[in-house]
Amino acid sequence: MNSTLCSRCVKAIGAGALSVALLSAGTAGAFAASPGAASPSPKPSMTGSAKPTKTGSAKPTKTGSAKPTKTGSAKPSMTGNASRSPMTNGSISSKASKSQVIAGQSVTLTGRAKGLKVGTKLQLQHMTNGKWTFLKSTTTLKNGSSYSLTAKLNARGRQQLRVMAGEIASPTVTVTVK
Repeated sequence: MNSTLCSRCVKAIGAGALSVALLSAGTAGAFAASPGAASPSPKPSMTGSAKPTKTGSAKPTKTGSAKPTKTGSAKPSMTGNASRSPMTNGSISSKASKSQVIAGQSVTLTGRAKGLKVGTKLQLQHMTNGKWTFLKSTTTLKNGSSYSLTAKLNARGRQQLRVMAGEIASPTVTVTVK
């Protein structure tokens, strides 16, 4: 019984020694093969100042008159890649008077607007070749924030219409022209 216990211990120690040797060799080989092992990696360094620089003055200046003049605009600029959704400042509802018309007949779009001033110009658009184009029909927003636009539709087929006020668009209304 002692001999079997002793041989099992020797086998276990041998297996452990072999595992340690293989792991050490594998780690050493992997370390030697890595490109960063030969030289230390560079360390980041500060090369400039992180402080903002002042390029101009936003204060009003006097130019010989008693009133100060502005040198810049207080409104934010909307140029560049600023993305605005069509429903940014308000909303427009829209409903067609008829869902089907004969070519050459008129259709009237009516609705209400929220978040727009009375007197705002509204324009009618339709989808042509995948692009929204303006029709000649325009109106202004009336008291009570309501509007009414009439347009003559000549092109046969399904016409997609919407009402625009600046960048605000109504939902699309479809009218079939026969």
